[in-house]
Amino acid sequence: MTDPKHAVATERGRYYTDPAGGPDLISVTNVTGSSVHKPALVPWGAGIVADHVIAHPIEIARRARTEPTKLRRTLVALPSQNRDRASNLGTRVHHRAHAIVIGSPYPADDEVEPYARQLARFFRLWHIDFERDVEAVETTVLNRRHGYAGTGDLWVWLPTGPHGRRQLWLIDYKTSALKPASTVYGEQPYQLAAYRHAPIALLPDDTDIEAPHPTRTAVLNLRPRGFRLIELPSGRNVFRAFLGALANARHLHATDTSTFPTILPPWAPGAPDRKAA
Repeated sequence: MTDPKHAVATERGRYYTDPAGGPDLISVTNVTGSSVHKPALVPWGAGIVADHVIAHPIEIARRARTEPTKLRRTLVALPSQNRDRASNLGTRVHHRAHAIVIGSPYPADDEVEPYARQLARFFRLWHIDFERDVEAVETTVLNRRHGYAGTGDLWVWLPTGPHGRRQLWLIDYKTSALKPASTVYGEQPYQLAAYRHAPIALLPDDTDIEAPHPTRTAVLNLRPRGFRLIELPSGRNVFRAFLGALANARHLHATDTSTFPTILPPWAPGAPDRKAA
């Protein structure tokens, strides 16, 4: 997760302001976070708590006797705290990746360094020349027709076509300290399809241009000791599925559950008067 120029945090999740005016555009990752089921989250959170309890058995036993309410709050907060730390690390890795590609200086960061080395290995493996092969990097794309926006990590030409012909790839970086490099989640094709089928890209000065047209899409899983480039589908059928998730997210964001009425029989205390027949 990065912090793009026009991204705005709201009570309904991330949205993008459109520099051309008009309504705000829902973030692609907001869509997938709001309306795509993520079954791995519950066991992941339970594992975080279990690992903490196993690592601190004496402290946990003492606190369970002396301050059970406070201990419960501590344990309940652990998954969110770990998620926030992982998100922060992912943002810093993205910033380093951007700096590497455009050749800008970057601050020292020991926690980021292992991931940066793996990214550098990826670039070397594919013989990527940044001037020749990189089409776009950290670029916000818009689909005003469907009302969404997002920021892609890397559009790069790779010699993956017949007879080594170059093809344009859209690649999204994914970082994790513990998950295997082979890890893929169900919402990731939706994210790539949304970026791939967005027709407008924004230049740094907010000028609209035609977005790049990748023919293939992938996640680049970066780990402290390795990496893996995994191709994911992002064709029209996946894009239609994303649009379904988009419609669902819009409905959820527009629904105010506090306005749903409680229904009582006419004779119950507090029931509204019956209208005359």
